[in-house]
Amino acid sequence: MSDAVEQAWQTVEACPVLTLGELFERDADRVGKLATRLEWGETGALFDWSKTHLSDDLMAAFETFAEARDFAGRRAALLAGKAVNITEGRAAEHTAQRGVGSDLAVEEAAALHHRMAMLVEAIHGGALGEVRHLIHIGIGGSALGPKLAIDALARENAEVDVHVVSNIDGLALEAAFEACDPATTMIAVASKTFTTIETMTNAESALDWLKDGGVADPYGRVVALTASPDKAVEWGVDETRVLPFPESVGGRYSLWSSIGFPVALAVGWAEFDAMLAGARAVDEHFRDTDGRANLCLRAAFADRFYTGVRGCQTRAVFAYDERLALFPDYLQQLEMESNGKRVTADGAPVSGPTAPVTWGGVGTDAQHAVFQLLHQGTVEIPVDFIASIEPGDALTPDHHRILLMNCFAQGAALMQGAKGEDPARNYPGDRPSATILVDDIDAATLGALIAFHEHRTFANAVLAGINPFDQFGVELGKAIARKIESGDSDFDPSTEALLEAAGLAST
Repeated sequence: MSDAVEQAWQTVEACPVLTLGELFERDADRVGKLATRLEWGETGALFDWSKTHLSDDLMAAFETFAEARDFAGRRAALLAGKAVNITEGRAAEHTAQRGVGSDLAVEEAAALHHRMAMLVEAIHGGALGEVRHLIHIGIGGSALGPKLAIDALARENAEVDVHVVSNIDGLALEAAFEACDPATTMIAVASKTFTTIETMTNAESALDWLKDGGVADPYGRVVALTASPDKAVEWGVDETRVLPFPESVGGRYSLWSSIGFPVALAVGWAEFDAMLAGARAVDEHFRDTDGRANLCLRAAFADRFYTGVRGCQTRAVFAYDERLALFPDYLQQLEMESNGKRVTADGAPVSGPTAPVTWGGVGTDAQHAVFQLLHQGTVEIPVDFIASIEPGDALTPDHHRILLMNCFAQGAALMQGAKGEDPARNYPGDRPSATILVDDIDAATLGALIAFHEHRTFANAVLAGINPFDQFGVELGKAIARKIESGDSDFDPSTEALLEAAGLAST
C-alpha cells in the first residue's frame, strides 16, 4: 500500500462515527442526501443508504481514499477495454455487451446479439420444428444468471419452458427430463471453454436422453453458447447453432452475452433487450458520475467501512419479492468469487479484509428464521433490503401491503432497537441497513439491479486494491478432482479413507 493510500485510509479510520440516531438528529436533510432515485426508461428505483453510518465526513474521507486508489483511472480502463484482469492479461468487457465500452467491443457485441436474436426468432417461428422446452446446461455464471432472470421474468406466459441444470448430481438432470418431452425439447450447452467437466458430462447425458426418446439427430437439437466455437463444432454442434461470446466476458458477468440465450428464448428478444437497456442506464450513471453521487461507489464506501473498519465478516441481502428469490444466490458468486482474494492486484498480501460473506433470503420467510440474530445477536451484520412498489401477484392488495410493511419495519427496527426491563427483550439497535425500492420487477429493472451490483463489486475491488476478475481459487478443487479421476493416491489419510468408503480409491 502506497504512502498516499495508507494516509487516506488512516483518515477514514479516524473519522468519528455517530450512531444512526445521532446522524438523523444532526442532519435534517440526511434522507435527501443519502436516498437517491435513479431511473431507466419509464421506471427506476430509490437507493436509500441513509440507515448506514455514512456521514458527510466519512464520505469525504472515502472520496479521498478513492482518489488515492485511482478509482477514476481504474474505471476508465475497465470501460475502455484495457487489460484490467492483470493476472490473466485480459480485459473485462461485459459492459460492452450492453453498449458501453470501446467502439470495437460494442460493435462486436451488437453483431453477436443480432446473430442470437435471429436464432431466437427462428425457433419461435418454428424453423427448427416445434420447440416447447429448453434444457439449459451450464454451471456457475453460465447458469446462475439465466436461472435468476427466467425465475424473475418468465413466471407466466413463457414462450418456451426453460429448465436450468448446473449440478452434476444426476437428480438435477433427471428432474428436467421428467418435465420435458424429447420430441419438443432443445438443449443449450453453456461453457466458455466447452471443456467444463460437469457441463459436458450433463450434455452427453442429455444427448443420450434425446436419442433414447426417439430423436433421430440429437446434435441437431443443441445450441452451443461458448467463447470456444471451434470446440463446440468439434463436439458436434452445427456452426449455425453456435452462439459465441468474447473471451473478455467472464462467466459471472456473462448473462448479457449469448449466455442470455435461454432468457431471450423464454421471454422474447424484446424483453432481453430491455434488460440490456436497464443495465446500460446504470453503466452510464457509473461512468459519468463521480464521488458520493455515484450510487455504486457510495454503496462500496459503506461496504468498505463495515468490512474494513467495523470488522463485519458478512453482509445479508433480503429480497422482499418472490420474483427476486434467487438474487441473493446470484450475488454470492458475483461478490465472493470476484473479491474473495488475499493478495493485491500486484500480488502482495492484502493489508486487511477484502470481501465479506454474502448471504440472504426472501422476506418474510427470513424474518422467522434468521432475523433473531440480526436484531439481538452479538455480531453486526449490514443488511440490504430490496422491494418493489408494484406487486407481482393479482391477489388482494393486502398481500403486498403486508409484505412492504414488514420490509420497512425491519429496517426501522434494526436502527431503532428497543429497551425494556426484561434483558431478553432488549434490542441494541444502531444496526445498519440499506434499501433499494424499485418501481416494479420488469426486465429493465432486473438488468439495472444486476449492473448496479456488478459496479458496486468492482468499486469494492478498487478500494481494496485487488483484482476482481480472476478466480484461481475455483481451480484448486477441480485440479484435485482430476487427480482423483486419474487414480492419483497421494492424499491425506482422511481423504484416502473417504475415497475408500465411497469405492473411489485407486487400485
